[in-house]
Amino acid sequence: MSAFQQRVFSGVQPTGNLHLGNYLGAIQKFVDLQDNYDCMYCVVDMHAITVWQDPNELRDNIREVTAAFLAAGIDAKKHIVFNQSRVPQHAELAWVFNCVARMGWLNRMTQFKEKAGKDRENASVGLFAYPALMAADILVYRGTHVPVGDDQKQHLELARDIAQKFNNDFADSIAANGHADGFFPLPEPLITGPATRVMSLRDGSKKMSKSDASDLSRINLRDDAEQIAAKIRKARTDPEPLPSEAKGLEGRREADNLVGIYAALSGDSRDKVLSEFGGGQFSSFKQALADLCIEKLAPITSEMRRMQADTAYIDSVLEDGGVRARELAQGTMDQVKDIIGLLR
Repeated sequence: MSAFQQRVFSGVQPTGNLHLGNYLGAIQKFVDLQDNYDCMYCVVDMHAITVWQDPNELRDNIREVTAAFLAAGIDAKKHIVFNQSRVPQHAELAWVFNCVARMGWLNRMTQFKEKAGKDRENASVGLFAYPALMAADILVYRGTHVPVGDDQKQHLELARDIAQKFNNDFADSIAANGHADGFFPLPEPLITGPATRVMSLRDGSKKMSKSDASDLSRINLRDDAEQIAAKIRKARTDPEPLPSEAKGLEGRREADNLVGIYAALSGDSRDKVLSEFGGGQFSSFKQALADLCIEKLAPITSEMRRMQADTAYIDSVLEDGGVRARELAQGTMDQVKDIIGLLR
């Protein structure tokens, strides 16, 4: 990895209704990584259209995700914030990777099976092939690190497999073009913090999701203080008091989820949270969790609303990021074409 400049790449789909799981699982981590890496944070709108999107809603959702990035503290001047479709090299490299990846690799992707359900024959080709586009998202910038949740680790492994196969398939050409250690890095996952996977407030076995029929299952980033407090108060728990150490949460999914959310918002470990609240009733813990959620999210929600009202500003951030991203991506694609034998 030392041959490559360290660069973080990650993205969020603009599918609407951002929630606490998006914030803790992704956006908060993006903010934390800024001090130690060159970062590229992408609104992955081309991934969103693997299922049909209302065009007007899609435009609004792209701006909403951008506003969330900025409101949470991502510095768009020091780093690069952009929407994927502004950089056509993503799709260009994805086609190359479609020709490198094997059908068997994509057939093993569990997320496609989950999203397509029983009607796999009616799913879009894009939904099947999007892991190759995800690999291109990272590798068109020769990204070395990707903050991922547990559900994306398989796709990152595929990106590594594609990079390795490309490096092997074109080893002689890559060396002739001056890259002794391979052309693409094998990107590493960055899995940090106590709540990489935030679960539903109504069912601890399911991930918090915007598609859940019950709005009580999630805390939306647009919720006000009263809504946040009500949802946490109604969150499912069990009759036992909180344990005094993390081992006592085993088999208690809903309790573990709420403690994990508190830990992630406070920056403390689960054990530290339980040393403070262990032995007590859920009612007092829920009140403390609601207060903490409101304290952390209210300023972000307020700033998001302000920014979303100023679409010209949001669009200027995306335009600037797109220009800077295209410059990097074009440099990669020029070299890829030389390596694989395409004239340019």
